[in-house]
Amino acid sequence: MFKKILVANRGEIALRIQRACRELGIKAVMVYSEADKEAKYVKLAEEAVCIGPASSALSYLNMPAIISAAEVTDAEAIHPGYGFLSENADFAERVEKSGFQFIGPTPESIRIMGDKVSAKQTMIRAGVPCVPGSEGELPDDPVQIRRIAKAVGYPVIIKAAGGGGGRGMRVVHTEAALINAVQMTKAEAGAAFGNPAVYLEKFLQNPRHVEIQIMADKHRNAVYLGERDCSMQRRHQKVIEEAPAPGIPRKLIEKIGERCVAACKKINYRGAGTFEFLYENGEFYFIEMNTRVQVEHPVTEWVTGVDIVKTQIMVAAGERLPFTQKQIQIRGHAIECRINAEDPFKFTPSPGRVTSWHMPGGPGVRVDSHVYNNYFVPPNYDSMIGKLIVHGDTREQALARMQTALNETVIEGINTNIPLHRELMVDAKFMQGGTNIHYLEHWLSQHKR
Repeated sequence: MFKKILVANRGEIALRIQRACRELGIKAVMVYSEADKEAKYVKLAEEAVCIGPASSALSYLNMPAIISAAEVTDAEAIHPGYGFLSENADFAERVEKSGFQFIGPTPESIRIMGDKVSAKQTMIRAGVPCVPGSEGELPDDPVQIRRIAKAVGYPVIIKAAGGGGGRGMRVVHTEAALINAVQMTKAEAGAAFGNPAVYLEKFLQNPRHVEIQIMADKHRNAVYLGERDCSMQRRHQKVIEEAPAPGIPRKLIEKIGERCVAACKKINYRGAGTFEFLYENGEFYFIEMNTRVQVEHPVTEWVTGVDIVKTQIMVAAGERLPFTQKQIQIRGHAIECRINAEDPFKFTPSPGRVTSWHMPGGPGVRVDSHVYNNYFVPPNYDSMIGKLIVHGDTREQALARMQTALNETVIEGINTNIPLHRELMVDAKFMQGGTNIHYLEHWLSQHKR
């Protein structure tokens, strides 16, 4: 086992990894930007290194600064968390060439799954069902593009091969709009991701977003840890997540989970990963794989009893998975609400000083947050300031616990999206379960403030 790990991230995930290290008896080195010097995990750190100014490009995305911090502190491994450099194959490669263990997949796995075209081709070969679409990258010839789109059937969606986080996508409903949409998406993809390649898929009208969590070690052992429903989204950004997914037969989950495990073994995957699917009319369609820990990992931890972050560290150190597929049992239901520093209905960011911070408690309630009373939320990063997670024996109990927990939560000095969550938890359709990925956008258009 490692003696010291450098945590190359910020916010709630940095604190989450720091806590996992403490439980494993590992020293955690925390890096921080000048904007994060007052963060809770920095104050609690045994060692902390400032890696640059507030700008992400000069701090959390600064590879030489992070590797230098690992060198001067004698860290043995680097945990990238999520976001920032977590799915950057070049970073993973530089970490390992510098003599450190990257707590995540191999650079090769990240490259294969990070490019949406190669990921899809890999999944097809592994027998994982994919959305009907182009065989690979779209050609330059407009005649061929129109032929592909016609064969797939409108509406179609144009996606950037190197995209993610809901960016680099464009829905096309008619042939007349197709070529212009392809050209615009290519230009955006080149500017945003340094890769202008795009591909085309059938645009599913009312799917749900369901994902399968997997964990694999270096000894070709892999398991799936059930599924999560992340359909409550705004602009492709998840707002509420839950596990298990309401109303999907277990036999179907087992079938798709086994295929995901087979795909992991095919590409010699190691560490935590998530296969994301669209689910419509009883069918799963692969869309992408995230080669890192997910924001919503706590709901899976609660229903399976598996500590995903600790297991990530253990398998990176060369240990075998401490459980088999048969030992993974789904117990009860968990729901997560992302708490963002923003106007709850206009979604404008709301950085600033937190003048009052009171988090809920009681049975089945978990709060993952780096925020505390009098903390200053910087304007430089993503607006998420924490996650409220509840667990119940049933979905109904989990919903009731989340309603209570949200009503107990007090955050003053900044705006948060807590009022939005309170309304969604008593929305009849959400309470019923199984809403699609467009539901929240539609709900917001009906509840304008």
